[in-house]
Amino acid sequence: MSTTTPAATGLDGPERRLYWAFVDCWTIVKRDLTHLVKQPSLIAWQLGFPIVSVLLFVYVFGSAMDVGGGADYKDFALPGMFAMTMAFGFMNTAMAVVIEKERGVTDRFRSMPMSPSAVVAGRGVSDVLHAALDLAVMAVIALVIGWRSDGSLVATLYAFLLLLLLRFALIWIGVWIGLLVPNTEAAGNLFAVAFPFGMISSVFTPPSMMPDWLGTIAMWNPVSATANAIRDLYGNPLPTGSSWIEENAMLMAVVWPLIITAVFLPLAVRRYQALGK
Repeated sequence: MSTTTPAATGLDGPERRLYWAFVDCWTIVKRDLTHLVKQPSLIAWQLGFPIVSVLLFVYVFGSAMDVGGGADYKDFALPGMFAMTMAFGFMNTAMAVVIEKERGVTDRFRSMPMSPSAVVAGRGVSDVLHAALDLAVMAVIALVIGWRSDGSLVATLYAFLLLLLLRFALIWIGVWIGLLVPNTEAAGNLFAVAFPFGMISSVFTPPSMMPDWLGTIAMWNPVSATANAIRDLYGNPLPTGSSWIEENAMLMAVVWPLIITAVFLPLAVRRYQALGK
């Protein structure tokens, strides 16, 4: 059996570097997926968190929630919880990066003749695959308890794509934070900072029902844009606000992830390249 290499195919210069960037990235992805399969506790946590979230916010708090217009709170909250699950995932990314840095795995990668961007890009791809699993579990749970999408098949699939786009963008914040903080203890403390990011949004309550200053923050939260956009695509109840950001949620559900990626992907790569200097 022969292996095709850039030399064998006549690739040279930028084409050769691009080839090895893809090969090294895929190697990292396979490694991360293998570790996930070999760590059942991690899979249990990833699957258990969405289940507990649904039980807590829909059944424990849901009976006391009123989002206006006589809307069923379950139909309002579940799309928001899809977005919240995607948003909170970036801290799992940060923790995984810190653990590998502390154990010397990152240093071993840096000592190898591999593409400088492969470790960061590989982490991004594997985390998107993890997120797709989380989202599938959330969707199954939602269907079991009676949630339905009233949108078309295309609109429903587009909504799930927007959710993964948000997760993809936030991955780079997680990678950057993971490379920036010194240890797992410091990374764990950041959950207190990340928690308001998902909660101060339109995930559980319309921003129009919050105090003005807090509602403004919630409206402009990227999580709110994605949550409102997918509610619209699913045909579920929308917040009653009429601000520009709420009326253009579909646009901002794309613009926010693009801005976040444009800012934090280069920062993550540069931080990785600067390790040890």
